[in-house]
Amino acid sequence: MASVIREANGRKRIEFVKADGSRPRIRLGKATALQAETARRSVEDLLGGGKPGRETTEWLAGLDDRIYRRVVKAMPDHVKPRETLVPTPAVTLCDFIDRFIERQAGKKSNTLKNLQQSRRWLLDCFGEARDIETIGPAEAEDFRVFMLKGGSKKRPQGENTVRRHVGRARQFFRAAIRRGQYHKVNPFDGLDTKVRANKARDYFIDRETADKVLDACPNNEWRLLFSLSRFGGLRCPSEHLELKWGDIDFEKGRILVHSPKTEHHEGKETRLIPMFRELRKPLLDVYHEAPEGSEYVVTGYRDKTANLRTQLKRILKRAGLKPWQKLWHNLRASRQTELSETFPAHVVCGWLGNTTAIAQEHYLQIRDSHFAQAITEPRENAAQNAAQHTPVSTGNGDNVENLVGVTNEKGPEFPGLSEPCEYLHGIQVPLRGVEPLSSG
Repeated sequence: MASVIREANGRKRIEFVKADGSRPRIRLGKATALQAETARRSVEDLLGGGKPGRETTEWLAGLDDRIYRRVVKAMPDHVKPRETLVPTPAVTLCDFIDRFIERQAGKKSNTLKNLQQSRRWLLDCFGEARDIETIGPAEAEDFRVFMLKGGSKKRPQGENTVRRHVGRARQFFRAAIRRGQYHKVNPFDGLDTKVRANKARDYFIDRETADKVLDACPNNEWRLLFSLSRFGGLRCPSEHLELKWGDIDFEKGRILVHSPKTEHHEGKETRLIPMFRELRKPLLDVYHEAPEGSEYVVTGYRDKTANLRTQLKRILKRAGLKPWQKLWHNLRASRQTELSETFPAHVVCGWLGNTTAIAQEHYLQIRDSHFAQAITEPRENAAQNAAQHTPVSTGNGDNVENLVGVTNEKGPEFPGLSEPCEYLHGIQVPLRGVEPLSSG
């Protein structure tokens, strides 16, 4: 065990007991309590005899030559002089990221595509031959600003896009630390990587707009693709392409949705949704056209390189509509907003395969109809309220006859504790003085 010994004038030293009973000491000079504690833990790590941990390696690398020689003198069996150390070859940014991506061979194609995009941004900022040990927190902040300004191609990126790439850069360096190729704290740890919703891009696709789009679709399969997103709330294209005829129960009116996006979460591989009335006809139309023995519902766009976004823009143009910014996402968000007005939140989130927090942040929208409903009171409610709040006069007897014999249906009842009340207005009370009656 090693101990921190405090000396005069803020100086500190580390003492420990060797197997032969000797008590070597390592003078640290003036050091903070945190620095001394780090030194103590590192000495104990070295005494353990195994491979030094990351904190110990960083501590040794950060010592000046004078204190490093003191450590060597006190622990010659555990620490070698710096001049005898073989320099570790630099790990270049390009080589490390390429090897990292090679190890992700089993990942989904979109995941690999996103990693490649982040690789291009990092190499554009730092260069292929950059030693990863020379990239610290300041350089990580420079990378964020570099992307916001558009990099060498001067194409500024949005804040959410930058956060995604920063998150993948942090993933790269986390792997480098685990493999012992980077010996510092992750430089991207202090940067914000949370993607936040941009409410300015929200757009609610109402029923009238949806009908125009359906009328402009070129075939039944496209009408089904659109309906599955707008009325089924499916993610496009991943959940559309996974849908099989065996997943559709026309008799019970239910559809089993396979979700590649959430399948890595336990119990989130699939979800069951109702066959909403808006989906039955498009499904039947495609079913009757499907070739004998077809397995998948969507057959015409199974190539993952097919650009459904571009084709949907053509359909919107044909319908005389201006494309909204998040073409497919806003269809799904419109459905979640619509269903949330009728069903409990946990039910809707179960059908759409997200959480209430995600729905609140990225899906639910405030519509103009909500404002209109809030400020416009239905006529039947207004009439009911007026009847409930009609004043009843008991001072001059004008409305007394209207109350005689009327039972208060909404009054509280206490069975066994109360007697029926009688209407007392008009009953003659004998004239008496103000004093109570005497016993005589």
